Amino acid sequence: MKEQLYTIPLNDAVNTRDECPFCYIERNIERDLLDFVLGSGASYMEADVRDATDQAGFCRTHFKKMFDYGNALGNAWILKTHYQKTLGEMKRQFSSFRPGKVSFKDKFRRNAENGNTVGMWIRSRENSCYICNHFREAYARYLDTFFEMYQKDGPFREKISRGKGFCLPHFASLCEAADTRLGDQEKESFYRTVFAVMEANMERISGDVAWLVEKFDYRNQGADWKDSRDALQRGMQKLKGGYPADPVYRMKK
Repeated sequence: MKEQLYTIPLNDAVNTRDECPFCYIERNIERDLLDFVLGSGASYMEADVRDATDQAGFCRTHFKKMFDYGNALGNAWILKTHYQKTLGEMKRQFSSFRPGKVSFKDKFRRNAENGNTVGMWIRSRENSCYICNHFREAYARYLDTFFEMYQKDGPFREKISRGKGFCLPHFASLCEAADTRLGDQEKESFYRTVFAVMEANMERISGDVAWLVEKFDYRNQGADWKDSRDALQRGMQKLKGGYPADPVYRMKK
């Protein structure tokens, strides 16, 4: 398959032989979005961008990364108008709120369904984040690209079969996407390939972590580290995704 502009990031990610090419893509997209929102281009000063960030807000994880990014003025501008919008919504929620009636029986049911409108409003905001939303849109396109390349590009398919697999969260979405993007015969071949890849690489990392433990035994002080020096961060990434050992991503001066 001839390389296209939209296939380059995925090819690059696979060529790095990272523990998960989608983690690699996710990190790049997230950093690009941080640069877009808070970087030297000053997108936060553009009304349409700030309208979008006011509407979507940010999750706890990305607020922390925005704080660490280092642009105090940019963060303050985003928070200023976001607070104005949030306060307006909150006042409307409070003015229309009526406490619900709970039966005597429900008082003793810890998991009784809660229809509290204020709580529901706040919870709905927790599920919205400008950066997460943009990543989800981009991620869906990369999944489409992955299966297009897997079907049409023999060398790409070979790289996947000989690669390090994926982290479990991204592997889950890959398996779910395969059900709608591949035909029945293609699924048989795909799952046979990726299951073998995942099993082999989970065993590889399990062995690296086990040897790291053994290296703390005084009897193994002089033994070869093998591939265990960075086993902690790779082991964590394989189970949950991301890069635990990454330094804080900061604004470029």
